[in-house]
Amino acid sequence: MDPQPESVAPNFPAPATEAPATKPPNNIAAGYLALAEKIRQSGLQRRRRWYYITLFTVLLALLAAAWTGFSLLGNSWYQLLIASAIGALFTQFAFLSHEAAHHQVFKSKRVNEWAARLVGTSLVGISYAMWMRKHTRHHGFPNTVDKDPDIKTGAIAFHPDAAAGRRGAMARVTRLQGYLLFPLLPFLGFSLYLDSFKYLIRQDKVEHRWVELSILAARAALLLAVVFWLLPFGQAFAFIGVQMAVFGFYMGASFAPNHKGMPIYPQSSRPDFVTRQVTASRNIRGGWMMDLLMGGLNRQTEHHLFPDMPRPCLSKAAPMVRQYCREHSIPYTETSLLESYAAIVRYLGAVGLAASDPFHCPVADIYRRV
Repeated sequence: MDPQPESVAPNFPAPATEAPATKPPNNIAAGYLALAEKIRQSGLQRRRRWYYITLFTVLLALLAAAWTGFSLLGNSWYQLLIASAIGALFTQFAFLSHEAAHHQVFKSKRVNEWAARLVGTSLVGISYAMWMRKHTRHHGFPNTVDKDPDIKTGAIAFHPDAAAGRRGAMARVTRLQGYLLFPLLPFLGFSLYLDSFKYLIRQDKVEHRWVELSILAARAALLLAVVFWLLPFGQAFAFIGVQMAVFGFYMGASFAPNHKGMPIYPQSSRPDFVTRQVTASRNIRGGWMMDLLMGGLNRQTEHHLFPDMPRPCLSKAAPMVRQYCREHSIPYTETSLLESYAAIVRYLGAVGLAASDPFHCPVADIYRRV
């Protein structure tokens, strides 16, 4: 927590989001410590090892069943249904790797890290080292310009300054980025796989570099060998493409609602820890089914305040966190999944306007609609 921080409102809030924090940061910090103690005494941060072991076993059995179906089905375009199922299962394993990386599964830090590394590399195909470097920075500075890698400018511009710097064809694409987000998500899987290899090869110091590289390379070789051996050339390409597209879309559609379209903080801002974490996060309603579908990412506010809290406990902590936020006048956002997607599309569309006219203010447009 920042010592004696200065509360600064985000520079580009999403529609219907008010400026956060009206109480002094010290009161917010004291309240958070009391909340954390209440959470601890409630037992909500105790590990739920058997929950994760059971979930991992069920997912592993489903993956084995999918590959068995693949081998029995043979030369058929129905194999694309198998590819879709495998892509979805890889995403579920990614959720488990994410939770182990946050030390939610086992008491031992070392066991958690190796579980995350082995599941992430062998079953998902993503480098644990690459993910941790990126994700740790995200948790430290969610939705903060030039600090949160999840809003780093790429195909999508997540804040007006990034959009305003674009010219020519890229500016035209940016103006349409609200509509292009979901069509681009299937390519996220390719990007994550490529970034994993690039990170492990190019970074000077990577812990267990050769373990991860060896597993990633073996996984890719085995997957391609099996698919191209059992299927005709065209079907094999289609199978790999569908599997990776479903994986990328499912990953992106699960992670995007958490922060996209929520307030963006300028690089120089120094809000208190709780205000930054809560106002930059969005929860998704839906109960236990949504918990399973999104791997607990739907409880994003609680996850950011208590990153090592196991998935089954997040819903139980939510009422306490909501009460704390009400008492300290901190906006707590919770919507349906479809509402979150609509908010993201509107937000990215408003940001894209900055690429069309350097004198146009997309913020003004947002407030005209509110």
